[in-house]
Amino acid sequence: MDRLSTLLSHFGVNAGTFHSGEFCGISVHEGEPSGHVHLLQAGELLLKPGNERELRIAEPSLIFFPRPFAHRMSADEAMETKLVCATLTFDGGSGNALAAALPDYLVLKLTDIAELGSTLEWLFKEAFEGHCGRMAVMDRLFELLVILLLRHLISNRVQQPGMMAGLADPRLSRALNLIHEQPAKPWSVADLASAANLSRAGFAEQFRRVVGQTPADYLLSWRVSLAQKRLREGKAIALIADEVGYESPSALARAFRRKTGLSPREWKAGA
Repeated sequence: MDRLSTLLSHFGVNAGTFHSGEFCGISVHEGEPSGHVHLLQAGELLLKPGNERELRIAEPSLIFFPRPFAHRMSADEAMETKLVCATLTFDGGSGNALAAALPDYLVLKLTDIAELGSTLEWLFKEAFEGHCGRMAVMDRLFELLVILLLRHLISNRVQQPGMMAGLADPRLSRALNLIHEQPAKPWSVADLASAANLSRAGFAEQFRRVVGQTPADYLLSWRVSLAQKRLREGKAIALIADEVGYESPSALARAFRRKTGLSPREWKAGA
């Protein structure tokens, strides 16, 4: 069972490198439509995420903002800072199910994510050497880096309640994978509990505690997230309804409004 590939087939990640090299001064990221990944390769960096206190990062680290989130970075010449940075977007927009399941930001020491070591080494090599096609290679390496980071988060169970925490749970992940792979199927709690090898009551309680939603609410959220992605792609509402498990466009519209407060047409116009 591959817990990540199904998610990424719906909500793939796209990166765009915009800085590689020495960094001195102030960089403000506010009101931008993308997330960010910053890699501190050497030196020190001051990071102020949103309205939180400023952090002084003094060893090589990965700074990950999966969604748009205001932050400021600064360094002076004495800090000898080297940074590699990229914008980050997940297919389906910043409100999609995968991006929404992640924390606002993470700061991880590179020594704590050893499984990313060879990818980081390759990325830094591309960043600081003048190879032909380096920007295109770096974009792909950033995308690979994010996938490996998601794998790390699942395998090390370092998540708040939500989808990622559910995927880290050996039993719940079986039920979540079924929902992700077959969203149109009319899943019952009994069906999902059986897949998880739990009693119906035990499954419902564990799902609510770990994922933070009831199974029915999660299924609704997943279907609506997929519908939002398809709307962005310009797909007809009738086709979307069939794909995500509703017998008619009006049934999808009712479920969509229950989740978002808007009709699919209203949401698309605002998106």
